[in-house]
Amino acid sequence: IRHAESRNNEIYSEAGKKFHWGAPTFDQKGWIEYVNAHRDADPGLSRRGEEQAEHLGEYLSKVLEKEGSSPTYVITSPMRRTIKTVIPTIRKIINQTDNVHDDDSVRCKILVHAQYFEVEGCHVKNVPEPGMNQKEIAEFIYEERVKKENVTMNFVGFQNEESGWYCHGKGVENRVEAENRSTQFYMWLCDWLDEQIKDEAEDIFDAAAVAKMEKAHNRGRRTILIVGHGEFMGYVLRRIVCGFGHSMESYEGIPHRSTFVHFNTGISELEYFGAGRFLLMGTNHTNHLDVLENSSCLKSGGKITDGWSYIMPEDNDVLSPGLVTDFYAGNVDDHVFDQVEAMKKLYLYDQNKGSMRRKSRPTINEDERDGAIIQDKASVENNILFVSKRGHEVIGSALFNRESGRLMDVIVKPCARKNAVGQSLVQAVKEYVERDTNACKTITVFPKGDNIKSFFDKLGFESTQEKIKVLCDKAENEDRIMSMKISLK
Repeated sequence: IRHAESRNNEIYSEAGKKFHWGAPTFDQKGWIEYVNAHRDADPGLSRRGEEQAEHLGEYLSKVLEKEGSSPTYVITSPMRRTIKTVIPTIRKIINQTDNVHDDDSVRCKILVHAQYFEVEGCHVKNVPEPGMNQKEIAEFIYEERVKKENVTMNFVGFQNEESGWYCHGKGVENRVEAENRSTQFYMWLCDWLDEQIKDEAEDIFDAAAVAKMEKAHNRGRRTILIVGHGEFMGYVLRRIVCGFGHSMESYEGIPHRSTFVHFNTGISELEYFGAGRFLLMGTNHTNHLDVLENSSCLKSGGKITDGWSYIMPEDNDVLSPGLVTDFYAGNVDDHVFDQVEAMKKLYLYDQNKGSMRRKSRPTINEDERDGAIIQDKASVENNILFVSKRGHEVIGSALFNRESGRLMDVIVKPCARKNAVGQSLVQAVKEYVERDTNACKTITVFPKGDNIKSFFDKLGFESTQEKIKVLCDKAENEDRIMSMKISLK
């Protein structure tokens, strides 16, 4: 759940209107000065945010009464706006009487996680502030008419009881640091959720199988509300969707290319099955606001005009002509293998000729073209994959056999063909051959079509003709085809 509209959200919106955010007339200097003059390091809610939080509490308390477990678990950021957002829900859960044992005095278990704060941390004009410590957070919650006997409160990630949650901050947290922190939180969350699953629970793998009349508190399922922040929630959700294979791209300070967007108090619902397995049942729903007559006035923070484009990488970062060419011998990274195979299917092979099958472990294999395998006496263990990338995006690849000198499957994505990617791949192969004393010193290709022949001609290759034998549909074909053997000048 994303927090309700904060006072800072309101200030950003005011500044955007006043200084024409996103328009050609945008006054960046004026916007910064206005925000710095009004922004708080750890703000509470705006008036609209307080109303959003009340409607959220009404909605969640009814849903949890029918479908939730008791006690309800709440994991919250240590920042005021998230705590203020969930307080109405906690109060309503405490006041519920249905589906709760008479001897259950604890209705809600609150866990405040010091690492679940918003990107950038706690600061004013780039000067860090420590944030609330454990005692201050507890008092802040109890002051909101939350009875101590009805809740338990625990803290995770704090340095000690006296220090604030951002006491370690040396300034504004950058996005690389936030990405790393989201990985830590994601791994902690999976471990914590695994601990909550009862071994004897019968409904872990099919929640719908639970008898409708069964009391919620008897279920093996646990209900957890996780209340956080728009941008950082997107970081965590990306990791949930990608599993443990998600990692950060190489551009310093540049966020990932896609993320999740939430309105203030927007809800994403997930089912957890243990061992890092999630079902994303829905994202960014605002049922508690959509049913209201003034819903259009109450919904905030989830439109493109609310500044979400700010966290997208700039074109000069993700579309830069500056390329990194890597080469792989033997096993290939999964995300590289998947993209190379997809490019072959899209740009090299006849898409009607069956499917590309992943081997038991991604390795560099024989060249396949239109259902035919061109036999090479050289061992496939000597195949080297060269890859041009922008961050994690593969935009070109080439396969080279160091024993035979054969260059195969030179592919460049259409969007990158003006950036000399093909030349960089061939140049990387040439430099590799010059370094490797055991590699064949003659590079051989079999281009199809005059355009491809012209491409290699421009790179300094010479044409020749040679007869080769092919296997078509696993039956030997004695027809002879034209090849082009190309030697470096």
